[in-house]
Amino acid sequence: MSTRGWESTLSAFSADVSETAVTSMEKTFSIITIGCKLNQFETEALASSFLAHGFVIVPADQEADAYVINTCTVTSRADHKARSMIRGIAREHPGTPLIVTGCSAQTESEALSALACNIVVVPQSEKSRLLELPLALLRSLDAGKEPGANPRALLDTESAADPFAFAPTDYSFHTRAFLKIQDGCDCRCAYCRVPLARGRSVSLELREVLGRAAALESRGRREIVLTGVNISAWRAGGTGLPGLLRELLRSTSRARIRLTSLEPESLTSELVEVLAEPRICPHFHIPVQSGSDGVLVRMGRRYLSDRVSDGVQRLREARGDPFIAGDFIVGFPGETQEDFQRTRGMVQRLEFAALHVFPFSSRPGTAAASMKPVVPERIRRERARELSALAEELSASYARRWVGREVEVLLEGKTGARPHGVTGNYLKVTVNRVPRDASIPGKVVRAKISGAGRTCSARFLGIAD
Repeated sequence: MSTRGWESTLSAFSADVSETAVTSMEKTFSIITIGCKLNQFETEALASSFLAHGFVIVPADQEADAYVINTCTVTSRADHKARSMIRGIAREHPGTPLIVTGCSAQTESEALSALACNIVVVPQSEKSRLLELPLALLRSLDAGKEPGANPRALLDTESAADPFAFAPTDYSFHTRAFLKIQDGCDCRCAYCRVPLARGRSVSLELREVLGRAAALESRGRREIVLTGVNISAWRAGGTGLPGLLRELLRSTSRARIRLTSLEPESLTSELVEVLAEPRICPHFHIPVQSGSDGVLVRMGRRYLSDRVSDGVQRLREARGDPFIAGDFIVGFPGETQEDFQRTRGMVQRLEFAALHVFPFSSRPGTAAASMKPVVPERIRRERARELSALAEELSASYARRWVGREVEVLLEGKTGARPHGVTGNYLKVTVNRVPRDASIPGKVVRAKISGAGRTCSARFLGIAD
């Protein structure tokens, strides 16, 4: 990425401070993420850039030289949460730059800018420019200037935005390494605001994906999570997601590969054949949204309920008893009690291991915002509670099925003195009797599940190869 535009921006802070003049005095930053794994990955890259320039991460309730909030606009609740945090930090730290980026910053730029004078709104489409922010702040601070006095000067830049510029060299918040392979979406689902925030689908070139994955593995990362808005839409030349996965398996040797989500219509025999490979994590998240064909049509989804059932059956035939999770929206405009019961019946019949249940949230700029009849909020919440209760039962049942089985656990931290981590099939596990030299985040250990729960318990068997 060119830094020419940022160099002109930095002149607003310090006309005569060169890059070599940056001091090693400790500077601090705080960063908050709201939303999806893609947002979390981009936050990791921003944090990596700050750390590379000598900054130290501090909690948002402490004094910092800059605050960053990475927002989400999937639901009205996410927007409200972001606004509340922005107001609170701006009020507590009026002289410090508060950088607001992400999807809400794309769709609500003017409204967010107006919340306080120290706010710098960087739209999602320009988020990658923030990778140069640490250097800009350092030059300003080392020149004895207060960046909070004119925070909007940070946006005075001509540098090109690049959705794939995010490539963290280290991870501050995750043990698993995220790799962004795709951004944006060409679907126009009636309820979804994400295409308005992230634009059309774009894909990282195959050679670049393979290079970044190999680099992550060479740095000792034992799990690579492929992420994007819609990774099922990844394309490079004549290669689609199945071809990409085959190439990734050939170009890496140890790291297991996890996919963040898969659209139901993408679960073809060609893709599922690749998903049967042992190094692909048997954990599949499917944004189903509804079990009613009528609701799916009104939503503008590209499949009907039979396609979901067929895809789940293919995954089970390929992987035995994989962890299959789903997203569901209840109370979509026009959803009847009969429609909801179809959704409930699908969830029970297909035995999802986990659900993300969302009461319908009307989003400005989407087709569903004007759809009738509107399902009353009380009924939306009742349906969400009912489906969530069923999900708890199914989740507990799935965990119980794994008691007595051997698994590999990627350790992520400790609960008290006991290491905890995640299995390939996405069970959260606390492992007992792990030797000290093996209880290091990032290590993969073999264990036997001994107890089921939201977090399962397991007995250490050995270090995985």
